[in-house]
Amino acid sequence: MNNRKGILLMIAAIAAFAVQDALSRLLAGNYNTLMVVMIRYWVFAAFVITLALRRPEGIRAALRSRRPAAQALRATLLVVEICVMVYAYTLIGLINAHAVFAVCPLIVVALSGPILGEKLTWQRWATVGVGLIGVLIILRPGQGVFSWAALLPLITALFFAAYSVLTRLTARDEAFFPSFFWPAFLGAIMMTALGLPQWQQIEAQDWPIFATYATISILSNWLLQKTYQVAEASAVQPFAYLHFVFIALLGITFFDEELALPVLIGAGLIIAAGIYSLWQTRSAPKVSL
Repeated sequence: MNNRKGILLMIAAIAAFAVQDALSRLLAGNYNTLMVVMIRYWVFAAFVITLALRRPEGIRAALRSRRPAAQALRATLLVVEICVMVYAYTLIGLINAHAVFAVCPLIVVALSGPILGEKLTWQRWATVGVGLIGVLIILRPGQGVFSWAALLPLITALFFAAYSVLTRLTARDEAFFPSFFWPAFLGAIMMTALGLPQWQQIEAQDWPIFATYATISILSNWLLQKTYQVAEASAVQPFAYLHFVFIALLGITFFDEELALPVLIGAGLIIAAGIYSLWQTRSAPKVSL
């Protein structure tokens, strides 16, 4: 394992995902959200199918699953999460959406106990509580600062947390590649059914943007896959929180968004709690059987 290389790859992957989100916001501001997400899924599906065809065992092995129902549920959760999140970008912007969505890893912690049977210490429950306080600071309920749309990224965080926990559950008796393949493959089928009826004529000046969007979609997923191939997940995961930093830079620079002080404080609490939770996981003593 080369953790230093993995950290650099993770930073590059997160930067690419941030650019992908910014392009999603731009395109969904001019075209139907379902159409934009459909094109994203077409590219993602083409990417994983190409990977499957290059593997010695072929595409049949990628489709072989012991838990097809669970894989279908994972694909559905991811489709809903992406569609709702991209729609949220058009309503409240990149910064506000991602500030709330940053609570997702802490929701994963909360779900890991009852669903996966993992032992949760009071420290880890405390991090979940701190993260929720951060969300309340961002949303400022009762002050009329945000509309109902501010709840959308919280909903997507719940859906993606459920997707992540279900991924861990299926990973116990499922090979990695089918779990990587199924959400892209099934998601493309679902999004084609949802997005094609919403198809709009793409303006000539927007074709380069869609092409860049497609390229970044492939690049971001490829970088993330390479990251986990060369490095330990626990070593690189804290750097995933740079996503909010990149998003803030893109939102301010290209979309004239503002990073309000309550959003900065709330996001800081959520990120600090998430990093502490990761540190708790890494420092936990290993139990040998």
